[in-house]
Amino acid sequence: MVQVDISQLTLECNAWREKLRQYKEEFARDETKLQETVRQALSKDQLQEVEHLHNQFHIQLINIHDLKQSIKTHDRKMQFEKVAFNGFVNEDRLARHEELLGEYQQLEQTLLELRDEFNQYLKRTQ
Repeated sequence: MVQVDISQLTLECNAWREKLRQYKEEFARDETKLQETVRQALSKDQLQEVEHLHNQFHIQLINIHDLKQSIKTHDRKMQFEKVAFNGFVNEDRLARHEELLGEYQQLEQTLLELRDEFNQYLKRTQ
């Protein structure tokens, strides 16, 4: 058992979940914008790009949901351990926190790349 500032870890979890919630809202809006571009006459290549972006939005929205749920579960387990073990958490919980940080950073990088790809698409179709 290790004693750590669980409140700090919880704050990190909450910050990650809030940022993921913001990305979810952003990509839901972007998906609507993408659908609006289909109303224009598009080339075959542009239609393929629309399909690709639509698929990516769908996949990344699922990834956002899954990671948010993992973070929520992790936070609940930390809260349980804090009470059950008098302020201590299992070392595995700290390792899991670091894993989730890595997953969050990787997903955020992917989301930023998708945002950039979508913005480039919008510039080309306007």
